[in-house]
Amino acid sequence: MPFEEILHVLLHALIETLKSIPFLFLAYLLMEFIEHKASGKMEGSLRKLRGAGPAIGSALGCIPQCGFSASASNLYTAGLITEGTLIAVFLATSDEAIPLLISNPEAHGAIWKLLACKIGIGILCGFAIDFIYKKLKIAKSPVDLCEDCGCEEEGGIFKPALKHTLKITLFILIVNVVLGFAIELLGHDRLNTILLSGSYAQPFVTALLGLIPNCAVSVALTELYIEGSLSFGSAVAGLCSGAGMGLTVLFKANKNKKENIRIVAILYAISSIFGLILMLCGA
Repeated sequence: MPFEEILHVLLHALIETLKSIPFLFLAYLLMEFIEHKASGKMEGSLRKLRGAGPAIGSALGCIPQCGFSASASNLYTAGLITEGTLIAVFLATSDEAIPLLISNPEAHGAIWKLLACKIGIGILCGFAIDFIYKKLKIAKSPVDLCEDCGCEEEGGIFKPALKHTLKITLFILIVNVVLGFAIELLGHDRLNTILLSGSYAQPFVTALLGLIPNCAVSVALTELYIEGSLSFGSAVAGLCSGAGMGLTVLFKANKNKKENIRIVAILYAISSIFGLILMLCGA
């Protein structure tokens, strides 16, 4: 691989990682504040908002950035949002798709259609998941962020929040670099071949690719949709499962691996099934 391409991958990975730092820090700051400083009344108020979580999460998730999905993973790990809200955020997360569509005049008509589908799927499935879990009496138990590192002894909330942010940021950077090189070596043409153009299996393939936690995947899927290699349903499938760095942070922060795998399975199933439905409807 030429030096210029290696430099491009490293620089892109660094930029994408740096973009997530403010969101991660604010999420950890909120979690530290609630854990160490906030009154029971404030925590109770936050928990009351969880009933509207999927709607709020879907609205915020559609904003073109990947930092909020990472923050949502942290809030979920701390037990401050429900699993339905987390999945709603993941489904609605837009990452790089919206800016790419905006930059292409011929694709402007797809912007609102894509956002409506992603937000609608996020709200519908988020509330459905919370309803089912409530009936089954499944709840997320809060996690002590400082259980392993002992940073609660350092005093204050800024230093522990910064410490957690830097640890996750380093992990995200490593993942971004590894995936960046993998995608660069795979190449655009080979990716196009893998996607089974014209087949009803395509949404299942794009949804699987969307699970790769790197914005380069959402860029590739959006470009292939603009070029006509992907149907709208297949693009929705890949972009719904594409939760940005949310899945990376989830597997790093949440120690319950079975729970993490269940979330990924639910995200993949929802994305691929709704993508197939849209494809069958000719959307």
